Amino acid sequence: MLILVTGGAGYIGSHTVKALRQAGHSPLVLDDFSSGRRAVVEDTLRVPFVEGRVGDGALVRSLLTGDHPACAGQRVEAVIHFAGRSIVGESWQRPAEYYGSNVSEALSLLQAVVEVGAAAASGPAPFIFSSSCAVYGLPRTLTLTEDHPLEPINPYGRSKRMVEELIRDLALAHGLPSIILRYFNAAGADPDGEIGEVHDPETHLIPRVLDAMTGRSPFLQIFGDDFDTPDGTGIRDYTHVCDLAEAHLLAVNRLLLRRAAPAADGAPVPFRTLVYNLGTGQGASVQEVIEAAKAVTGRGLLAHVAPRRGGDPPRLVACADRARGELGWEPRRSDLPTILADAWRWHQALPGR
Repeated sequence: MLILVTGGAGYIGSHTVKALRQAGHSPLVLDDFSSGRRAVVEDTLRVPFVEGRVGDGALVRSLLTGDHPACAGQRVEAVIHFAGRSIVGESWQRPAEYYGSNVSEALSLLQAVVEVGAAAASGPAPFIFSSSCAVYGLPRTLTLTEDHPLEPINPYGRSKRMVEELIRDLALAHGLPSIILRYFNAAGADPDGEIGEVHDPETHLIPRVLDAMTGRSPFLQIFGDDFDTPDGTGIRDYTHVCDLAEAHLLAVNRLLLRRAAPAADGAPVPFRTLVYNLGTGQGASVQEVIEAAKAVTGRGLLAHVAPRRGGDPPRLVACADRARGELGWEPRRSDLPTILADAWRWHQALPGR
């Protein structure tokens, strides 16, 4: 099955591409390489890819219909959408770029999927969207269910919520089979050591901890040690990137089973978009991550405490019961020692580590 993966050269995208290939699917990557790494798809994973923008309607339509040479004559049977900008702090500095990349380009992609689907007997291709717990804003409860109010507090979170609303409306109007996956904190690396986490700049805690342990960074900056948590540092729900990749496989399978052909009169059958949190339900504080990393690596680090960042909640932890019950998803590698061991193995192999 040919599956279009936008942003497939990025962190979670590349791990999902590998999982799709291992499951017998044929992933096709669309990436502009503004943040994703060409070498990952071209040299490491060796999967077909097209360099281009998600907002290029003509290009996307040629991929969906199988008319592009990269498709080898196959039509795309599902779309997984990762492409976009994802740094909260940067979204405050460049909001127009975030709304352009995350919302406008996503709308162009969705329009292409719906229009191509309208001309096909089977209807629109199933669509899986990479969303975020940033859509919830400040949590009102200790663990967040999918029914928690959506009150994002930054342009990044608001852009994700807008795309979620677009998807829901198109699903009801045009029968778009769709699943929204809300991540909490993706972490870890491919256990085989082929691919892992590299961002520029690096904003995620675990690679920053490991950078401080290798000396690539002189120290770790901890943003706040006065939160209302047992040790004063913020608590987050860390989920192994390979477990997240597995959730995308399960989402594709679920949508293919529920995909409905148009009604006898040609009208689309409305589809109610499915939404799933992806997390473990077990949060770890910054200090707990540091101590676990020391145990895994046998190394220490220098840490400096800085003021809290605006809008950082003390705790963000998922309730993922719905994903477990409906998708059959289990985060098998998401215990902290396994996440850190996989990340450390990858980290040590990187140049300059």
